[in-house]
Amino acid sequence: MPNLQPYANPTYFLILGAALIPLIIGFLNGKRWHFYETLVSLIFLILIFDGDKIEQGYALIGYVLFEGALIWGYTVYRQKKNSTLLFNLAVVLAIMPLVIVKFVPFLNPGSNSIIGFLGISYLTFKAVGMIMETRDGSIKKFEPWLFLQFMLFFPTISSGPIDRYRRFKKDYLKIPDRDHYIEMLGKAVHNLMLGFVYKFILGYFFGTLLLPRLAHLAMASRGGFLDLSWGVVGYMYVYSLYLFFDFAGYSLFAIGTSYIMGVETPINFNKPFASPNIKEFWNRWHMTLSFWFRDYIYMRLVFFLMKHKVTKNRVLIANLGYLTLFLLMGFWHGLTWYYIAYGLFHAIWIILTDVWLRFKKKHKDQIISNRWTNYLAIFATFNTVCFSFLIFSGFLDKLWFH
Repeated sequence: MPNLQPYANPTYFLILGAALIPLIIGFLNGKRWHFYETLVSLIFLILIFDGDKIEQGYALIGYVLFEGALIWGYTVYRQKKNSTLLFNLAVVLAIMPLVIVKFVPFLNPGSNSIIGFLGISYLTFKAVGMIMETRDGSIKKFEPWLFLQFMLFFPTISSGPIDRYRRFKKDYLKIPDRDHYIEMLGKAVHNLMLGFVYKFILGYFFGTLLLPRLAHLAMASRGGFLDLSWGVVGYMYVYSLYLFFDFAGYSLFAIGTSYIMGVETPINFNKPFASPNIKEFWNRWHMTLSFWFRDYIYMRLVFFLMKHKVTKNRVLIANLGYLTLFLLMGFWHGLTWYYIAYGLFHAIWIILTDVWLRFKKKHKDQIISNRWTNYLAIFATFNTVCFSFLIFSGFLDKLWFH
């Protein structure tokens, strides 16, 4: 059986369309066939992880069994006790496979961990989220079937968006009424069509046609360290647009497919380049990831620092939270200097933005604020974000050090 990567070619979409037709008919007639949904997910998981990806498929099975046993064990324990030590141990164990996968290429360049597979990061976010919600008491019991449906929901398995267990469970167990499902179908078609434009037209234009040419131009005219030629500047803008259209296009495909399957997966992008500051940008860019880090890392760290009275300075606590949050996000992307620099860049920038917003609030009568200043803020934010994406791309590493 051929290996097909999610939303990568016409064959995938033809098989996807054929597989979804019975589900559409069922929903329009007020019926939900969970068995058939499971069969569709299984077929597509086989298509994704068959062939030369078969080892990743085995790793996926082992990973899901491991995380399922861990979450089940912690859920049983949490019904009786609530030790912080055991909670921390459960979280550490849940993220350990991902840590191993990230460290192996760093320790042994050119090799990949045998336990790695496409989508391990996003499944780890789901698993850790379940453990944290179990600690909070939001999840009362472990339901193996729903756990498997949640973890192995094929439309979002490789690159998100990152759903939350309770939200997914609510959608999965209900049958949307006919009018609401017709509305969902309309949104699904819109997302799929927009996804085609984003990923296969604009993403192809910026990523395949323009980006290699600009990379060649930049490398041919490179100077010394910190030299930023017109080729590099052009690469910066084109890479940023390619990154957005490619990833947003993929997300639109995943969301559209989810809607057809009766699951209203959260959106991932909301006009991020129209943001007037970096805080607003992270409320619009890769939203399910940024909200996951905000809810499960930043807010919990801030609460911990305040509870243990590490300092009474709330601004300092917030800044420590930002530094931790974005450095972790940088390390999550990979153990290279440019990913870590990318995280540190955003941490410093968001701290400075907070300083400016506090100053602006205190002196609002003296500071001009109108649509033109808003346009200027959007322009400045867009350019700074593009520079951060240039760091993120790793192109400067090739330009300066190779």
